[in-house]
Amino acid sequence: MEKRQLGNVAASIASDTAVMPAEATQNRILDAADLLIVQRGVHGVTIAELARRGGVSRPTVYRSWHDADDVVRAALLRRVTGILEHFPTPAASRTALVDDMMRFSTLFREDAVYAQLLAEEPETFMRYTLQRVGSSQRLILQWLATAIAQAQADGSVRPGSPSDIAVMLLLIAQSALLSHGTVSDIITEDAWERELRAALDGHLRP
Repeated sequence: MEKRQLGNVAASIASDTAVMPAEATQNRILDAADLLIVQRGVHGVTIAELARRGGVSRPTVYRSWHDADDVVRAALLRRVTGILEHFPTPAASRTALVDDMMRFSTLFREDAVYAQLLAEEPETFMRYTLQRVGSSQRLILQWLATAIAQAQADGSVRPGSPSDIAVMLLLIAQSALLSHGTVSDIITEDAWERELRAALDGHLRP
């Protein structure tokens, strides 16, 4: 009888442990992915290393993601989500939207993971951002389209599909971010920010 009760308690604890910390376990794995990208680059992100650093088994990693590439994309999405949390209210005018995009670009470049990709692995950054529209880009596009629609309502942004305008706005910003390191010797930081602001504003202006 006592053994049966102990068995039931153990099963209950195991069940609670399996259900309750699932998100926490995923976050540990994503934390490990962040550190690996910063320390070793994307190519250093392997299922074995994620499991070791996350303190979990390989099957645990595979329960949430198909492969290491999926984990990297999830980690990048989490970083973008964190940056967008700085903008809880969509901009309602062209000026406010451009201000938000400039601030987003600053936060993006200051992010440890994205800074590593931009500085050391630009080809990898292109693969994850330019070769196909992933979850991170879709999240940014949704944020931009919402703000564009609101700014159109006050007449400060030109007419057109907010989604279409958002796509080109994102491409302008991504291209500027990707080439920032390349042109840093021939344009000052202030000039780079001024010209990017002008490009974004010009794309939105009626």
